[in-house]
Amino acid sequence: MLTMVALSGCQAGGETDNEALSPNNPNAINVADHNDLYNKEKDNDTNYGYVRYQKSPVANDTEKAQNIATLDREEAADSISKLSSAIPNVNDVATLVTDEDVLIAYKTDAKDRNATADQVKRTAMSIMPRYYHVYVSDNPQHIQDIERFSEANTKDKSVEESIHLTIKEMLKSPQGRKMNDGENANGEGKNELNEHVTDEKMK
Repeated sequence: MLTMVALSGCQAGGETDNEALSPNNPNAINVADHNDLYNKEKDNDTNYGYVRYQKSPVANDTEKAQNIATLDREEAADSISKLSSAIPNVNDVATLVTDEDVLIAYKTDAKDRNATADQVKRTAMSIMPRYYHVYVSDNPQHIQDIERFSEANTKDKSVEESIHLTIKEMLKSPQGRKMNDGENANGEGKNELNEHVTDEKMK
């Protein structure tokens, strides 16, 4: 079980690592907040995050894997939409987060569509795990298109093809600059095996 710890010295008073182990979790190093397992009441945007964990001496101990944090897709979509709507000239944002892609449709009156697309895309990239691909569109029709998938889930394989077709349509809108020399504008790598790799060549 992971234990969140504050920036206090766990070696205070000359304790060794073994002596400092929490009695509640023998794998977690005992510091000031050794009983704090991601306590939301103490969650503070100004605090650093720090965790130290020792491998269990027990073979095949899977307890630690039971509390691994997972991505909250709804929360991620909410954050992306909120932050993107704060971008100048972006007035309405809808975001869909699947298990591998982010689809963002928005309304804008910006003159430089590509620059705005780049801002929206990079906003999402800054939030999501790096393996995600991000697709954007300033076509208002696509807001309704991605809204159709709002009740779908990762187990519903029947919607995958529809999502891929929607992505194909979204790619007709500006996607911003390429992410880097190894990835295109959507975060797809060169020669990456992706079911909906764009026709856009790496620039």
